[in-house]
Amino acid sequence: MKLGAVIITMGNRPDELRALLDSVAGQDGDRIEVVVVGNGAPVPDVPAGVRTVELPENLGIPGGRNVGIEAFGPSGADVDALLFLDDDGHLQNTDTAELCRQAFEADPRLGIVTFRIADPDTGVTQRRHVPRLRASDPMRSSRVTTFLGGANAVRSQVIAEAGPLPGEFFYAHEETDLAWRALDAGWQIEYRADMVLNHPTTAPSRHAVYHRMVARNRVWLARRNLPAPLVPVYVGVWLLLTLVRRPSLPALKAWFGGFREGWTTPCGPRRPMRWRTVWRLTRLGRPPVI
Repeated sequence: MKLGAVIITMGNRPDELRALLDSVAGQDGDRIEVVVVGNGAPVPDVPAGVRTVELPENLGIPGGRNVGIEAFGPSGADVDALLFLDDDGHLQNTDTAELCRQAFEADPRLGIVTFRIADPDTGVTQRRHVPRLRASDPMRSSRVTTFLGGANAVRSQVIAEAGPLPGEFFYAHEETDLAWRALDAGWQIEYRADMVLNHPTTAPSRHAVYHRMVARNRVWLARRNLPAPLVPVYVGVWLLLTLVRRPSLPALKAWFGGFREGWTTPCGPRRPMRWRTVWRLTRLGRPPVI
């Protein structure tokens, strides 16, 4: 299988970006073609052979990645699968690409592989980086219902069939939107503990827009993808979970602002999943109400 890699950058982590590019170049097997997208910022110096695209404005994470996809032809058709990697991480081992090829070749319906993210100093994988409800054992690989945006490989055929990432989301939950559409189209998603991206431990709330966009995009996710009876259930469960977690008053105000925005602004095309996909998600351990 021919692999490509899409990396978006704000241009502010040149050393980390170079370490990531070196780890991609050092993968066993055939060379991986790489595109680095400067998301509203110049791209730092990159090694020869790495293609770059510089966008005049920040399109957000999904928008920037979509530009990277199209750099490999319509829906990434010039390659068989694309790796999406955070610019401040690096592949721990040199066999990750070969493991991806083997996984995709062994299962024609495997559409997305999501890697394990580990802190480079401690080796710890944060609970939020295990994309399933039963997340206590990050070393257990399994079929899952979503994937990690900055550490994954997606078959280009999935993008052709299910569509690109939702650019309007800008940040947060864009992976679940694509995952649900892929699962509805009959593809499988697998979490692989043996494919590791080293990435410093961080909190998602470090982003200033976190609380607003998490709330807005939760509502958009439901409005776009869920059968009508499940939309209020899904949104209601997340409203209760947010209140139980007792965020600070400024965070709660931002969250409710995003929640309101999710109901009052366009969310993109609505394509509700089939009920058999709802049952499939349930059997995989994560019914689409949480």
